[in-house]
Parts: sequence; structure tokens; C-alpha cells
Amino acid sequence: MKQRIFEGSGVAIITPFNEKGIDYNKFEELIEWHIAEGTDAIIVCGTTGESATLPIEDHKALIKFCVDTVNHRIPVIAGAGSNDTYHAINTTQYAESVGVDGILSVVPYYNKPSQRGLYTHFETIAKSTKAPIILYNVPGRTGLDMSPQIVKELAQIDNIVAIKECNFNHIGELRNLCGPDFAIYSGEDDKVLPVLAMGGQGVISVMANIIPKDTHEIYARFMAGDIKGAQALQLKVLNLVKALFIESSPSPTKEAMNILGMNVGECRLPIVGMEPNNKAFLHETLKAYGLLK
Repeated sequence: MKQRIFEGSGVAIITPFNEKGIDYNKFEELIEWHIAEGTDAIIVCGTTGESATLPIEDHKALIKFCVDTVNHRIPVIAGAGSNDTYHAINTTQYAESVGVDGILSVVPYYNKPSQRGLYTHFETIAKSTKAPIILYNVPGRTGLDMSPQIVKELAQIDNIVAIKECNFNHIGELRNLCGPDFAIYSGEDDKVLPVLAMGGQGVISVMANIIPKDTHEIYARFMAGDIKGAQALQLKVLNLVKALFIESSPSPTKEAMNILGMNVGECRLPIVGMEPNNKAFLHETLKAYGLLK
């Protein structure tokens, strides 16, 4: 039986910056807030954490700080993927050494390997570690869509235990192919409930940076048999999700957090601040949701 790292809402946590670099005081504050609000797991150094613009020293320091701060209260999953297999191995082994509960490993971007190349990439990473691995298929960012058949083959490897899937069309096939022990997490906040309905285990979420309690509650209500309650929450978040992805993520998420007084700083270049009309739409959406007066 495969290890289940978490069920429910895992936040793809932002990385707060200030004029000196990473704002570790704010990061600690955010971690404590998420634990208090019912977030089920923290994913550090993912896409939303701006991993693409984190030097490896910062990347590793964030992972260790998150593990030490959480201190086993909820699972910590480290983004440790790369389009360079051996760089991914290095980061994965470091994350394992400091005590993460799991690894999030993204489909290689830019290189565009074959499906067999994808298999070999993830197999090689898996052999380098005992840590449980969550695959991450996000075609919109990588330019490559990992097939369910390759995921089925990878799921035969003991420590490849789950996938964060951003292609909703794959969900049903993955559930049929990979067996009940293999966890499936939605990579799209507007489709948490449909993924749960097809046998998923939760979400790795951007919106949880803003509404951690509601994100957890979609899962909790579904599992409690309150389908209408879960449906009501899923429908409620749709406009917020639209606003959070109206420009390149995580720019709108950080903007929303700053509007709400959380003071998490700006994104690193080349991600820039929002266009005025989009920022106004975000502001109105936060107000309509009830997050602003």
C-alpha cells in the first residue's frame, strides 16, 4: 500500500519578499496562520512560491525553514523538480535530508522530452531517494502533457505515490489506471469538487493562500457527505479563482494578499505588478467574496 502524504487542502504557499530578500518573519507568520486555519499540508517552493526565480541557496533555505517551523504539525512537501534530472536529484536529496514529508516533482519544462524520457526522468529521481514523490503535470507551464499511461507505469514505483494534475481531462483515466492507493490532487482550484467526485484526494491550491479555511472545507464537506455544501463553496470560489489567474500567477495572489493587509511583498522579475484594470477587478472580487468591506 502506498504512503498517503495528505488528504484535503495543500497550500502552494507564496514566498514573501522584502527589500533584503526572503522575509522569513512573514513566512513564519503565514505558516502559523495556515495551520490555525485548517490547511492540511504546505507545499513550499512550488510554482506559486516562485521557485523558478529562487537561487538554489534560497530554495534550500526555504525548505529547511518551513520544515523546522512546521515541526511535524502538518506535512511539508518540497517543490524539487527541474528540467535537469540531476539538479532535481540534488534538490530532492537535500529536501529529504532536512525532513520533508514529500517531494513535488514537475514535468521537465523547455526540453520537451518524449513520454519515455519522462518515465526515465522520474524513475531516476525516485531511485535517488526514499521520500514519497508527487508528480506534477502542468502542461500550460511546461509545454508538455504527461500521458496517463506513463503515469500508470510510474505509479508502479513504490515511492511515486501521487500526482498533482492540471489537465482535468486526465482525471478519470488516471483513477481507472493507477489504482486506489495512488493519490490524485487537483491542480486547478476551480475543479476541486469534480476531482473529488472522481476519486481524488484533495487539491494543491493557490486560492488557499487567500481562503485556507474555505479551501479545506470543500474537501471536508464532501467527505462528510455534505455534497450540496461542498458544491456551494466550489461555486462561490469561481470568481475569486478567475481573479487570481487573470494575470500570470502568483502576481494576483500576492496583490490580493497585500490588499488584505498581509504585506507579502512583490513578485520577482520577470513577473510584474498587475495592470490597473485587472487590479480593480481583483479588488471588487475580494469585496464580493466578503474578504473586504
